Amino acid sequence: MPAKLGDRINHLETKLQQLKAQQQRVAAQARALASRRTRQQETRRKLLVGATVLALVDRNVIDHDDVQAWLDAELTREDDRALFDLPPRATAEQP
Repeated sequence: MPAKLGDRINHLETKLQQLKAQQQRVAAQARALASRRTRQQETRRKLLVGATVLALVDRNVIDHDDVQAWLDAELTREDDRALFDLPPRATAEQP
């Protein structure tokens, strides 16, 4: 009898480890899905804000030059600046 009991305990411990691993995989998938949704929502918010600002510029509610000044102050990457016809930023000279 003890041998059978020991085998059953080993089998149950193995099954427990498998179930814990499965639980970790499910939790990781849930975290990944939540992260993906958060990024998608953030992207959508940015698109909507941009579309709203552009619509206000088109209706002359916001001055185009003001928007250009905001962009000039905030955009640092050269490819981003080029999208809005902004001049390259002056780089600080290295000593």
